Amino acid sequence: MGLQGVKAVFFDLDNTLVDTAAAGRRAIEERLPHGLPRSLKVVSALQAKRHCGEGEARAICDRVQAKLLRECHDPATTCITELRISHWEEAIQETLGGQANRSLAAECYFLWKTTRLRHLTLAEDTRGMLTELRKAVRLLLLTNGDRQTQREKIEACACQPYFDAIVVGGEQKEEKPAPSIFHHCCDLLGVQPAECIMVGDSLDTDIQGGLNAGLKATVWLNKTMTTPLDTAPVPHYVISSVLDLPALLQKMDNKMNTNLETSHTPSCNE
Repeated sequence: MGLQGVKAVFFDLDNTLVDTAAAGRRAIEERLPHGLPRSLKVVSALQAKRHCGEGEARAICDRVQAKLLRECHDPATTCITELRISHWEEAIQETLGGQANRSLAAECYFLWKTTRLRHLTLAEDTRGMLTELRKAVRLLLLTNGDRQTQREKIEACACQPYFDAIVVGGEQKEEKPAPSIFHHCCDLLGVQPAECIMVGDSLDTDIQGGLNAGLKATVWLNKTMTTPLDTAPVPHYVISSVLDLPALLQKMDNKMNTNLETSHTPSCNE
């Protein structure tokens, strides 16, 4: 597949190439493999250690998920592990009251983290899509987040072989949607912004960032195909599955070729 005018595609990681949200849910529900210590799901661990009901245990997990969504982390001042243990500690206190229990919070965090990483996988069909796409363009993984956390995810899903470069926001001066990180990606691959496409599930970081950086196109992964409440930013294209990307790129390429042919068609007066 040759692509007219496109030399590189940037991919987001979380909930674009790997289903991080689903892995997090499974980490709450499932047991660890036999042989690992404390072979309990998080809900069971909370029930056993705090003698709370299943509903209360799930409420704690829900609070933690909400805290993760609102999380602001400065690696220069705070360790990500300590911050996330604090999320669990606060959620337990907010739900059940009583004194803080740092040891239980740490146990829940490491149990959740270990199980989530185990469920972070790059699906076989996604691997195949990346392999074929890389024959035509250069591929780069661009993910926001804490360096340690994102590198652990990248290693867990073993996606390194499918990319020409990997850029983690937490290792840079600025993260998406800042133009600087996109321009850094372009420099790494030796391409211009107008030759690149950004694919991701976040309008605020992936799409707005691609627009800020002047990329050729932005592709929003909208799995539910729901209309956003806010009309801005507006992506160039929308797909419901990352596996739809090759067909979209081919469609874009065909349109560009048609436009080129039209522009070179002699007029009747020539």
